[in-house]
Amino acid sequence: TEIAAVLVSKNSMLLNVSDTILLMNVVIFSIAAFFLGVEPALYSIVTYFAAAKMIDFVVNGIEEYTGVTIVSGKSEEIKQLIIEKLDRGVTVYRGKSGFGKRGPQNIENDIIYTVMTRLEVGKLQSEVNKIDPLAFIIYQSIIDIKGGIIKKRPLH
Repeated sequence: TEIAAVLVSKNSMLLNVSDTILLMNVVIFSIAAFFLGVEPALYSIVTYFAAAKMIDFVVNGIEEYTGVTIVSGKSEEIKQLIIEKLDRGVTVYRGKSGFGKRGPQNIENDIIYTVMTRLEVGKLQSEVNKIDPLAFIIYQSIIDIKGGIIKKRPLH
């Protein structure tokens, strides 16, 4: 299954190796459940799920990073929140509104981009929702990072 998973994941942008292994094993154990019984198959599925997540942690590390893009009319407040409260750096892009629910617009605003661990994303989302519940937020998994300030600064 591992060799097949590597081949499938190379041709698929949606599945990584561990997810492909897990999916293939679920199919195998579903067939096994039919012949051997449900309980042994469920234990095997749980074991392979734990193994798949462990592979992700070993390969990607426990601090998997997420890139966050935020488009909001209240970008200055959100930028200050990220810098001061979450202690992360930001990159600010200049942008213009395009076409949305409110029709065509040509309003200039700042677009905020930041990188943080996946464990911090929930706090960011709840804090941004307090400032602007209509903010447009995009999350991207980051496979590799080079340069910049990635870790939090130590407090003095």
